[in-house]
Parts: sequence; C-alpha cells; structure tokens
Amino acid sequence: MPADHVYNVLFLCTGNSARSVLGEALINHVGNGRFRGFSAGSTPRGQVHPMTLQTLRNAGISIDGLRSKPWDEFATPDAPKMDFVFTVCDNAAGEACPVWPGQPVTAHWGIEDPAAVAGPEFKQQAAFEDALTYLRNRVAAFMSLPLESIDRMALTSKLRGIGAMEGSTSKSAGAA
Repeated sequence: MPADHVYNVLFLCTGNSARSVLGEALINHVGNGRFRGFSAGSTPRGQVHPMTLQTLRNAGISIDGLRSKPWDEFATPDAPKMDFVFTVCDNAAGEACPVWPGQPVTAHWGIEDPAAVAGPEFKQQAAFEDALTYLRNRVAAFMSLPLESIDRMALTSKLRGIGAMEGSTSKSAGAA
C-alpha cells in the first residue's frame, strides 16, 4: 500500500458500548491521520456506556460522533472498506462475523469487559482505565508495524501477538 494510505480499522465487540468504542476513539486520537477508527457490535446496546465516555474525556480523547451500532453497517457494499478488523471481546471473536468487503486482516485482541465490573464506582472506573491502557498499548504496537512493507501472513502473526499482550482474556490469541 502507498505510504499515504489511510488505514480503516474496525473494533468489534458484542454490545459496542465500552471496549470497541474505546478502540475507535483511541485510534482516531493517536492515528495522526494515517488511521481511521470505527466500532460496532453484534448485538449493540444502543448507547455508549457513560463510563466509556467519562474515561475518554479524562484522557483528553474526543467523544464526538461516538455511538453504539450494529456491525452489519460495515458489511454493506457502500460501507468504508476496512483494512483491519479487531475483536476485543471473546464473545464477538467466537461469533460468525459478516464477510467484510475487501478481506481485511483480522485478529482477536480480547480484553476484560469493564462494563461487567460490579462494586463501587471507583472500581468500575479503574476497570475502564485499565481497558483503555491495554488498548493504548496494543494500538501503539500496531501502529509501529511496517504496514507498507510486511506481507499478510507475517502481519497476521504480529497482530495475533499483539492480542496476547498484557490484559489478554484468552490463553492464545486467535483470528477474529
């Protein structure tokens, strides 16, 4: 791909209210115009979790335009062509995903669901901050890859390795 290519990256989860939205906002924030992030869910909750929005605001990351949406929005012929699709929850990784136009490179980057944490608000907020940190580490590793010069098989292997970084919910990070 040309060096000036903008890579479209789709983050998938079941509810599209926390982890996938964090991924979308984060890559748009740090992507330097080289990456454009999107998110979706197999059964979206219909609204972004309030602590997702608060965590992003606290980190100085824009929340403009964030919404919970179904993944089939990105499987239509007129949808943006995805270069990469990352599942960030184990449920979405195990579901039959739509066929994505353009055959993007896929990987599973499972992270615990911060929205599932019970208890006092400070514990819940810490879980959202941890999820953002784990995603930030993965996105930084991803963005450091030589995407213009690496072959698909090597790239897939590296992306799976990124999925196994600290905070991974699976013993072996497989393909989405």
